[in-house]
Amino acid sequence: MSKPYRQARLRLLLALVSKLSTAARRLVLGQPFRSDRLSHTLLPKRIALPVFASDALSSVAYAPEEVFLTLSVAGLAAYSLTPWIGVAVAAVMLVVVASYRQNVHAYPSGGGDYEVVTTNLGANAGLTVASALMVDYVLTVAVSTASAMSNIGSAIPFVEHHKVLFCVGAITLVMALNLRGVRESGLAFAIPTYAFIAGVGIMLAWGLFRVYVLGEPIRAESAGFVMHAERTSIAGFAMVFLLARSFSSGCAALTGVEAISNGVPAFQKPKSRNAATTLLLLGTIAVGLFMGIILLAKETGVQVVDNPAAQLTGIPHDYQQKTLMAQIAQAVFGGFQIGFLLIAVVTALILVLAANTAFNGFPVLGSVLAQHSYLPRQLHTRGDRLAFSNGIVFLAVAALAAIIAFRAQVTALIQLYIVGVFISFTLSQIGMVRHWTRLLRDESDPAVRRTMLRSRVVNTIGFVATGAVLLVVAVTKFLAGAWIAVVAMTLLFVVMKLIRKHYDTVAVELQERTVEDEDVVLPSRNHAVVLVSKLHLPTLRALAYARATRPDVLEAVTVSVDDLETRALVRRWEDSEISVPLKVIASPYREITRPILDYVKRVSKESPRSVVTVFLPEYVVGHWWEHVLHNQSALRLKGRLLFMPGVMVTSVPWQLNSSERLKTMHPRAAPGDARRGIFD
Repeated sequence: MSKPYRQARLRLLLALVSKLSTAARRLVLGQPFRSDRLSHTLLPKRIALPVFASDALSSVAYAPEEVFLTLSVAGLAAYSLTPWIGVAVAAVMLVVVASYRQNVHAYPSGGGDYEVVTTNLGANAGLTVASALMVDYVLTVAVSTASAMSNIGSAIPFVEHHKVLFCVGAITLVMALNLRGVRESGLAFAIPTYAFIAGVGIMLAWGLFRVYVLGEPIRAESAGFVMHAERTSIAGFAMVFLLARSFSSGCAALTGVEAISNGVPAFQKPKSRNAATTLLLLGTIAVGLFMGIILLAKETGVQVVDNPAAQLTGIPHDYQQKTLMAQIAQAVFGGFQIGFLLIAVVTALILVLAANTAFNGFPVLGSVLAQHSYLPRQLHTRGDRLAFSNGIVFLAVAALAAIIAFRAQVTALIQLYIVGVFISFTLSQIGMVRHWTRLLRDESDPAVRRTMLRSRVVNTIGFVATGAVLLVVAVTKFLAGAWIAVVAMTLLFVVMKLIRKHYDTVAVELQERTVEDEDVVLPSRNHAVVLVSKLHLPTLRALAYARATRPDVLEAVTVSVDDLETRALVRRWEDSEISVPLKVIASPYREITRPILDYVKRVSKESPRSVVTVFLPEYVVGHWWEHVLHNQSALRLKGRLLFMPGVMVTSVPWQLNSSERLKTMHPRAAPGDARRGIFD
């Protein structure tokens, strides 16, 4: 096979790979959007509800189960308290929804709790909220995905046995959908979200109608088992503690409420009004579904425990405990297997898509923090589809780490959960109380004052309610695993403070100064140094370019590591017509880098107002392996010279013949492609 033919085939193959990679990227992400199309990505309320409320709506699928699971420690008798715990959780949820309706009107810019707390309580308090929310967003993705796979596993045991693998696939899918843009992900998630609301709503309506109207006995598959309490004597303080822990587990239903206040800029105009309406819809639907599931679970006799083999008597030897939702659906629909499967499917879908709330909230919060220099600036930039792509990818990676670390176990993950969100709830409501108090000092209009006073009362009630829940959560869940979340928040807080300190330090260093500033020393002259290893074409080009810059002093420098070679170079230099003097630096220990650094340092010290420009001849090669054979001394020198003040480093490239093939093979080659071996 001739060489031109091989080159032609290689060019064709590279072109094909390039087109396929571009096509794959566009297939996954779609065509890039212009910046002026940002307004077209804004969401109407019907799309904003599934985008921002899927987390709070989906939590009703696992929060009631956690209430029953916690109370199972005390035995079946404790289940009689589940309706009252449900009422307490529902009351807190309505208070939080009412409180956040005040937030979206007062702070519609999208900073959410972080902006509210930073403005009213200070930067450290705001950063505490930000770190808590970011950890909570990661756990939202992990918990909702793990719960989804548990629900699917109730119908398909294969999924239960490979839960971690399916969780990884689900998170990757949701990440890819979000990289396509907020509006596109909302359209993709709207149907499953509304299907979940409709499906669970129909199941609850039909089940409660049969129980309370028709008087039919509906029994879950676990209702006939005998439950044994893990502890035979739970009374007094221990019982109070158990009820408090059960209540705190049920408060997982409140997660995701704050996401709407963070996402106000994504709503269509009027943004605040639409966001407040969406919050009201969210609260109404979530409370209705939550209470309905708890009541129907109690009436059907559902039993869920940590260890069925030890706590339940009368179970089959191959018994696999289904989730609470799956048991209710099976009891309500009976022989109508399609109904049971539909509930399992829509529940799993909403739980997977609940991660979408975090994928919309986390990148926006990350962008705000990056804008304030608390996170890397890359998190502030939008991707091809005008989504904050870097934040989306970062969240996915963190959630995958949590899933793998905890083996996708919902009960283990949920202990880390909600402590962060109630920290943000509580501090946000305190901030809003201070916000209204500050405005009331300067407001004299009676009608406006009445509105502000009413809002302050709502936020005060919110502060008391969420503060009480935070105290309960901290006491009941800290040793059970919440301490891990607290440690993660603390570390994140410290890291963000260090990032801000770094950016502030760099800003001071790079602060613009005028020529008149007395501490600015203008360079008096340019001392050019051309490094020489041999007298060849790259050296001549470097000399020519250095001469073209018109330096005040121009000299060539070589390091003598071999006497014979150095003498031969000096003879050739003197015999040539080069007018630039060649200076030889002795190196008894055959070093190259150190003698040059010492020489440059000495020149800079002798003339502090001079700029020393070092010209480095460098080869441009066409194969990755050629970098091993060339440019090593130049790279080491460049790396050291860049840290020397008053020294400029200029690379003078010389293209070897092997580099010519890059032009013909791929005209769009990016810098570094050859080094990474893309063309080999």
